[in-house]
Order: sequence, then C-alpha cells, then structure tokens
Amino acid sequence: MSDNTSHDSFFALHHGLPRQGPGSDATTRRLLALTGRLPERPRVLDLGCGPGRSALLLAAEAGAEVTAVDTHEPFLAELREAAAAAGLDGSIRTLRADMGALPFPDGSFDLVWAESSVFVLGFDRALAEWRRLLAPGGTLVLTECVWTTGEPGPVARAFWEEHYPLRTVTANAAAAVAAGYHVLGTMTQPEGDWDEYYVPLAAHAEAADTTVPGMAEAVAGARAEIALRREHGSDYGYAGFVLRPADPRWRTRPEGADEAAAVRPLVAAAFGSDAEADLVDALRRDPDAWLPGLSYVAEAPDGSVAAHALITRCRVGGAPAAALAPVAVAPEHQRTGAGQAVVRAVLDAARLRGESLVLVLGHPEYYPKFGFVRASEYAIKPGFEVPDEAMMALVLDESVPVPAGTIAYPAAFGV
Repeated sequence: MSDNTSHDSFFALHHGLPRQGPGSDATTRRLLALTGRLPERPRVLDLGCGPGRSALLLAAEAGAEVTAVDTHEPFLAELREAAAAAGLDGSIRTLRADMGALPFPDGSFDLVWAESSVFVLGFDRALAEWRRLLAPGGTLVLTECVWTTGEPGPVARAFWEEHYPLRTVTANAAAAVAAGYHVLGTMTQPEGDWDEYYVPLAAHAEAADTTVPGMAEAVAGARAEIALRREHGSDYGYAGFVLRPADPRWRTRPEGADEAAAVRPLVAAAFGSDAEADLVDALRRDPDAWLPGLSYVAEAPDGSVAAHALITRCRVGGAPAAALAPVAVAPEHQRTGAGQAVVRAVLDAARLRGESLVLVLGHPEYYPKFGFVRASEYAIKPGFEVPDEAMMALVLDESVPVPAGTIAYPAAFGV
C-alpha cells in the first residue's frame, strides 16, 4: 500500500468529524481565560486548525481575527462553510500551509493557538519556531498528549514510544521555561474531551467501507487507538499549556548564595523602611518557612539586583501552601516591568518545584494579571481582617485538591 493511499484513507475516515483531536468548547474557553486580557480585536493564528472548532469560537467569543492554517484543504473548506453559516466569514481566513514553514512576518499575532496539532512538529520545535510570530505581550496556547503518571504501564509506554514520545505536564512546563517562556497556566483536559473526538471517530470507523484501498488499515489504527485509551487511559491524557515569552529586558534567576546583602537594601528602599527587609532576613533563618530556590531576583542591565520576589512555606487548614511576599523593586526600576518579570519567574520556579497553591496579600489591580483570584473562591481566608479582594490565590497544579481553611503564616510575619 502506497503512502498516498494511507494518507487518503486516513483523511477520508476523518472527514466530517467535528474535531481532529481531544478537545471541547469548554476547554477552548478555559484556555482562552488563562491568556488574560487581550486586545479588543486580537490577531489569532490557529495552527493545524482542522475543521475549525477553536477558530470559530475564538472569532465569535473573543472577537478575534483568525488566520486558520492546515495542510488539508477539505478541512479548510469545512471551516469556510461553517464560518459563513455563522456570519464569521469576515473574521476567519484560511490558509493551506505547513506549520513548520509559516510565511508570516515576526510579531504578527497576539495569540498563536494549536489544539491537538503540536505533535506534527514536536513540542520543543514548536516553542522555538513559533515564538517569533508573537507580538510583544503575545501568548502561545498548545495542547499536547502527556503522561499523567510517573510510572506508565508497558502497553501504553510501548505504543507512545513508537508513535510519539510523551512527557509529563511538569516536564513540558520545564521545557517551556528553559526555552524562554513563562507558564501562565496549565490544565489537564477532562475525559469528555476524548469522547468528543473518539465517539464520532468510532462511528465513522463502524460505517467505513473497508474494501476501499487503505481503509481497513485506517479503521484498524483508529480502533487500536480507541482501545488503548479505554484500557490504559489512566496512564496518559491531554493537557493545555498557556505560555508567554519572558521579557528580554530582564534576566531573572535564583538569588545567589552571597546576594542576601544586596537584596536587603533593595527591599528596604522599595518599601521605605526596614520592616520588610527584616521580614526577609527572619524568613531566611526559619527552616520551616524557607524554600530553597524560591528567592528570585531580576538583574538590571549593569548586573545589579533590580527586583526581588520571595515565596515561603505557609499552610492552609494544616495543608502545605506557599506565600508570595514580599515583592520588591528598586525605586529607580519601578514601573519598568522588572517586578512582573521577577514575579513570573518565581511562580515558574514554584510550579516546577511541585508547589500547587500560592497565596498573596496584595493589590487587587496588580496580581490578577498573574492569574490570582480571590482566595475566598476556594474557601481560604487569612486569620486577620483584610479586604476580601486583597487576599488572593493561584492554583499551580489542578491535580492536587485545593485545601480550604485559615492561612497560617510563618512566625516572622507576626500574624
């Protein structure tokens, strides 16, 4: 059987499916929410768009101008027809192109979106090649198949090692950080996302004419994949990653062993007193509070410390959590992006370290840009009176149950 026959039978089997991979409108909306504030009419590049469910939603609900790219012209034709029927043909344009050789100038898009398609290039190559397409402040959204256990069984491991080697969510997040991105959020997709793909695919397989050259092999492949999911689906899943390139103006890194003396005057100058600097020093001396590797700095162009952010251990209802405090920026570097850079960097480090929940008491107009929401939404409260909107929480790992209860800070906080 020729490669062309295999190709044709595969696409014939998949023609007319609502999706070409696990997903749902709910997942698209959730990923969109994780991107944060967008321009009024964001420019979106949807790569490997298939029949365009994501493109249609982004155009309709985010007011986006969507450029939808796929190599399979019949998918693009389906999308054009659906866009016209929805009155969105003025918001969606289609392009038949290879996602590994895209013809767009640098900085062309506010969002680059790829649901269930990044495997065509591979996660790391996509991170490297698609970054240039993002405008300043732009965001890359990907969904990718991942291991959901540290010890996958031999059947699932053998299948994926043959077809597409998988990593865990944390390993992919670490790869993104190493490639120069911040992780705005991740999500594990629900089982219903697989049903939205596999239930229609199974119906197509049942109705397929297996006397057509190549179709029997295509049907067998689809059924084997569906059976693997049914029998070994606890080993793997799909996950979404929302990523933003780091601000190139600021180099962020863990505080060096000899930099406490440089951090102290910065913190004091930022707050106009020694109180917060004394707090940092006290936290350093508390082995139950100090979390190695979560005291971060941003460097000024001359190599001096421009900003500092600290995460230490706290507890919520007796369960371990993490507290972001204090965040300090040297007066001469305030309102330059140094603070945002160091906060995003320390949150990345906390995520990769395995922290699942970070709390902050801070300005309700500032911290939501990092994904923080009111802690009260999770039934979390401080042990003292503060405005509800000022006590905020950020869930870094949704696979870990969020504890409820009262926050217990380290003794150094004096609360």
